Amino acid sequence: MGSSQPLVVNLAFVGQKPTGLATYAINLVPHLQETALALLASASFLPRLQQLTPPPSPTSSLTYYEVPANLTYEQGKLGHFRRMAWTQFAVPPICRKLQAGLLFSPVPEIPLGLRCPAVVMVHDVIPLRFPRFTSPLTHYFRYYVPLVLQQARHILCNSQATAQDLIDFYGVPVSKITPIPLAHDSAHFRPVGAGESTPEPDPEPDPERPYFFYVGRHDPYKNLHRLINAFAALPQGQDHELWIAGSADPRFTPSLQTRARELGLAERVRFLDYVAYDQLPVLLSRALAMVYPSLWEGFGFPVLEAMACGAPVITSNLSSLPEVAGDAAMLIDPYSEAALTAAMHQVASDPQTRTQLQTAGLARASQFSWTKTGQATSAVLRQFLG
Repeated sequence: MGSSQPLVVNLAFVGQKPTGLATYAINLVPHLQETALALLASASFLPRLQQLTPPPSPTSSLTYYEVPANLTYEQGKLGHFRRMAWTQFAVPPICRKLQAGLLFSPVPEIPLGLRCPAVVMVHDVIPLRFPRFTSPLTHYFRYYVPLVLQQARHILCNSQATAQDLIDFYGVPVSKITPIPLAHDSAHFRPVGAGESTPEPDPEPDPERPYFFYVGRHDPYKNLHRLINAFAALPQGQDHELWIAGSADPRFTPSLQTRARELGLAERVRFLDYVAYDQLPVLLSRALAMVYPSLWEGFGFPVLEAMACGAPVITSNLSSLPEVAGDAAMLIDPYSEAALTAAMHQVASDPQTRTQLQTAGLARASQFSWTKTGQATSAVLRQFLG
């Protein structure tokens, strides 16, 4: 990107506890340093950036604008509203001051009416596919995002499934969309042997109690009610546990916990809350299988990260998940509890199935890298950088 006009990247949405969107942004930035680069991010972002591979290039021209730390989903609805206002009114003066050649937003948020050209990334339109009319996100995707997509010079997305949703829900022309698959940190997400010196997770897995593992949000479209029901239907005598990782959500988690108690599974279904990034590889590597029966995903980081750690994967045959898993996972109808139970039973009872899935998953995960994602993204941004 040989332009002297800087590429401005708005990272105001990245908080202290990174999930999928923030993971994408954090890992992408080191691959965008072929030009003058300005990052708009909170103070917590730069230390994480410096720990990445590759680290920031010492020869790159990097301007770092610190933004308020209260603009993320971690502050709930108020955090979203603050960020929307900050984006609308604070970003344009920064772009003018920097004489920005292009604004890149890793989420579909840009100041409406901004004169600087912009490229945005859309990860999914799940709030339209599964609308909740009391949720601000549904209104955000219904009224604000269409204006952003209309104004943006180009739109990136993370899968063919999301590209099709942009066409179906918003009528975006195919020529305006570039799908670019995401990736995983291969130095971090890898098989962890039993004897390796790694941060021990809390709770620490018990070799005598094999566990199925899920990590992600607890929203209804994640399909955890069916997962718990399917787990309860496993044949008696299989002394397994189901570990559900992901930040507790007062709207959804209590009903999941109640369902586990109703089924007599209070001791076998464990809710871990948010799991630190450095503990995930251990938990994935030691799991009997990652079970990810989501009804829809824009990409599906947990599936890729689990395969990279050598965990057998059971996931849905819908949306982007077959794009990520290929033939390296057991793909099931997520609306069928019986199919989910059968898949878990097969993985638990058949060592050959587990070995085949582990081998295929590792090979599949090796096809994804942040270098590929970064190079493809840079190529698109270069086309629109003034």
